[in-house]
Amino acid sequence: MAVKKTILEPTWEAKYSFSPAVTTEGGKTVWLAGHVGFVDDSGASLAGNFDAQTRQTFKNIEKTLQRAGGTLKDIVWMTVAISDARYSQRFSDIRKEIYGKDFPASTLLTVAGFAAPDIMVEVTPIAVLPL
Repeated sequence: MAVKKTILEPTWEAKYSFSPAVTTEGGKTVWLAGHVGFVDDSGASLAGNFDAQTRQTFKNIEKTLQRAGGTLKDIVWMTVAISDARYSQRFSDIRKEIYGKDFPASTLLTVAGFAAPDIMVEVTPIAVLPL
């Protein structure tokens, strides 16, 4: 069964690369754990590099979704935690590079710390995949 996904057109939210709402009909919901990217695929540290950590985080999410049968485009919601509010627009810009204009709904939070001190960003998404 195909998933019918409707993205409520963003107004002011487009600047921050998220949609105010996404509706789905049909499909299989995948609840992903929080994903981070403080090391690259070879295990090298990305400490202090917000852009690299954000891109690696999305790469790691994509790998998990592929194992579940989906892609980044199947994400309908994400909770984002960043270590410093000054990175909020940068996160939005990188997400815009990834999604173009059809953004998932989202919440962006600034947190005091993560489980490992080198982590600068964590993304916890929900995806809806075709059956």
